[in-house]
Amino acid sequence: MDFCPAGSSDLSEAEEAEIETIKQHRQELLEDIKKLKEEIAEVFAEIECFQNAEERQEADSNPGEQSSKLSQRDKLLSLGRKKFNIDPAKGIQYLIEHEVLSSDLQEIAKFLHKGEGLNKTAIGDYLGGRDSINIQILQAFVECHQFANLNLVQALRQFLWSFRLPGEAQKIDRMMEAFANWYCKCNPGVFHSTDTCYILSFSVIMLNTSLHNPNVKDKPPFERFVSINRGIDNGGDLPEELLKNLFESIKNEPFSIPEDDGNDLTHTFFNPNREGWLLKLGGRVKTWKRRWFILTDNCLYYFEYTTDKEPLGIIPLENLSVRKVDDPKKPNCFELFNPNCKGQKIKACKTDGDGKVVEGKHQSYKISAATPAERDEWIEAIRTSITQDPFYDLVSARKKKIASKN
Repeated sequence: MDFCPAGSSDLSEAEEAEIETIKQHRQELLEDIKKLKEEIAEVFAEIECFQNAEERQEADSNPGEQSSKLSQRDKLLSLGRKKFNIDPAKGIQYLIEHEVLSSDLQEIAKFLHKGEGLNKTAIGDYLGGRDSINIQILQAFVECHQFANLNLVQALRQFLWSFRLPGEAQKIDRMMEAFANWYCKCNPGVFHSTDTCYILSFSVIMLNTSLHNPNVKDKPPFERFVSINRGIDNGGDLPEELLKNLFESIKNEPFSIPEDDGNDLTHTFFNPNREGWLLKLGGRVKTWKRRWFILTDNCLYYFEYTTDKEPLGIIPLENLSVRKVDDPKKPNCFELFNPNCKGQKIKACKTDGDGKVVEGKHQSYKISAATPAERDEWIEAIRTSITQDPFYDLVSARKKKIASKN
């Protein structure tokens, strides 16, 4: 596409400025296309290297029929793992259809527990599903863990290392309920009820965050840990020695973050509330750009690529609201805005072209999703992140349950 020269006498200054803007947008689009082509080329190169390595391995082994079948199964298994890391349910379905896995729920649970080549976030997302099959597989998965004669912190270390705990409250509830039930079966007599184990597990997880998160300045002493756990054992208090051992264990060694074999980027110990591709409208230059968004810790992070180590921008959600909006150029839009300070810039930051962190220039953030359903899911997730902490809500509900019994 050719443009008229900027100095043409047929153009007004406003038209010349508009052409310059269009040129700039065109150049940015060409650069984006170039980067996408490079990414695609890298992916195809990795696939080719992988296939060549498998072919060499097959050639070096027994050329018989059994070797051929084994090589084919390995290929199907590898592809099934990749599918699982993108969409867990479809990955499991693929492995069953190609007879790499049977439909036996115990076998599926053992496959997830072994976890070779599987994304820890995808495992957690699948296990937290609400369908009856997911719940049965979750139960079988939990029972793959040996908790007998372990204290609660030791059991939690083992359990939380095998996947990434999801961000949705209902999924967390199902998974921690299953953990508490199995721990109490493996260690009868330690707690009076599974509710006690459930609440104390959350207390330990939150203690880990409070003691080891550098953003938490007020480190809780042991006495506060004792205080928040009063009356949780069927109305009675847990032995102070038991609480002291748990407190010291977390204080001396925080929970370890499991490595993600699927190369997924997650900023916190727990799975983000939501993540995915969205289009964001620029603040100064009004162009739409595709960005990878991660919602976690009451902030919205956006990246150029999923593999980037540092975000292009961070939007703290404190004091912000979110709503549906219409846009003449893009469908399925929603907007982040400050309802109390109209016309003022939102307190956010981004990296400029030189890699320096600078203040954002948005008075509001307009974002476009691929579908109306996806837009609504993002709005709900952002609203939940702004207003709620699922851990505290779950613990509060369980404490009320214990209080009502007594």
